[in-house]
Amino acid sequence: MYLLCDIDGVLIPFPDKDGKIPPSHCPNQVTPTGHDKPVTIWLNPAHGPLLANLIASTGLHPAWCTSWRSDAATLIAPRLSLPPWPHIDLPRLPLTDSHPNGYLWKRDHVTAYINTEPCVWIDDDFTPADHSWASTRTATGHPTLLIQPDPHDGLLPKHVETIRRWTVRTEPSGTRLPSRSESAQSSGTDSDPPHPEP
Repeated sequence: MYLLCDIDGVLIPFPDKDGKIPPSHCPNQVTPTGHDKPVTIWLNPAHGPLLANLIASTGLHPAWCTSWRSDAATLIAPRLSLPPWPHIDLPRLPLTDSHPNGYLWKRDHVTAYINTEPCVWIDDDFTPADHSWASTRTATGHPTLLIQPDPHDGLLPKHVETIRRWTVRTEPSGTRLPSRSESAQSSGTDSDPPHPEP
């Protein structure tokens, strides 16, 4: 069962109309791929433990689903004390609209990545078409939960609790899913789980 997480609007909030950022977030300087100079991003240090505890208690398999791509593991994760999760290798498209076909542009790449596996996906930019897609997947036996934070607030504890409750209801008999490392140990191999990391 996958946990896909965006960054902008989820872990890095957008300023409100007055240019303010939630007081829970602290400034960090990072130099993203393709940039010559550092940029300031705002992160909530509580997000790292919040996500780490969620994964530990549910066995969800995390992956970044963000335009930060590999920078998520090298620039964002260490500042939240998170390990380097895999990321979905999103293409660099000349987009002027994040919903070119009426739904979030990442969705086709997510569908290919998760295949038929159950999935929780956190993003601030879903459309009604994305929620319909999730409902259809769930109705056809592939449970899918979309979590859509307010992009000015970002991820909140209530969102994580919703994921935790949904995961317990979705798992057979309410048992915790094995983690990636546990899955590898039980199969007697150090290989990756069924979906290869991009």
